[in-house]
Amino acid sequence: MSADDVILEQKVIQMIKRLLLILLILFVLIQFIRPAKNQSAVPSPGDIALHFHVPDSVSKILQRSCYDCHSDNTVYPWYDNIQPVGWWLQYHVNHGKHGLNFSEFTSYTPAQQVKKLKNIGNEIREDGMPLDSYLWIHRYATLSPEEKNLVVAWADSLRVRIAGPADR
Repeated sequence: MSADDVILEQKVIQMIKRLLLILLILFVLIQFIRPAKNQSAVPSPGDIALHFHVPDSVSKILQRSCYDCHSDNTVYPWYDNIQPVGWWLQYHVNHGKHGLNFSEFTSYTPAQQVKKLKNIGNEIREDGMPLDSYLWIHRYATLSPEEKNLVVAWADSLRVRIAGPADR
């Protein structure tokens, strides 16, 4: 190996070290940029359970399998504190709440409520919810066939009640 090759190799190693140091500094700095937590100390006035009957059995399923992304009360895992993972999780929570937020359910018009309840049934029947990516880590959120039937029956029943006899 020539002297020029040795010098070039040392320069490459030095560049790699600098790059790794810069990446480490950036990683440390982004830890201070945290999204706001999606947690509420009290139920929202528009919470579905405050205005409609949600049986305890259904409520437990919704809390276990749906509320992290579809309410104002996310239970965050420990790794939420590591950025950019926390940003990614918050994006999913915001996206989920945009589609359906049980904590703000009564802020929807009756037509929107009916549509969202119909979508609940469709998503569960088609195994669209909970998301597979959520279930990879949250195995406890998997719905059994009985739990799916229970939630779908509740959503369908409430949908018919809200829609009235003419819009079933």
